[in-house]
Amino acid sequence: MKATVIVTLKPTVLDPQGMTIHRSLASLGLTDVSEVRQGKIFHLQVKEGSREQVERLAKEVLTNPLIEEYRIIWE
Repeated sequence: MKATVIVTLKPTVLDPQGMTIHRSLASLGLTDVSEVRQGKIFHLQVKEGSREQVERLAKEVLTNPLIEEYRIIWE
């Protein structure tokens, strides 16, 4: 079973890296992008029935709950 954990900054948290990327796009003439937010992706290969462990891993290890949120995609 595969799990993909996507970690992003909460919408209320300033994203300086995303803002820098956005400015770079504008300087390249790519003006159709209105906002950039950066994040992290973790691809996990797990045993069947490991949903609770992956949820705990995402919540307690892969994210800083004060500034980040996550979602899990199961395949």
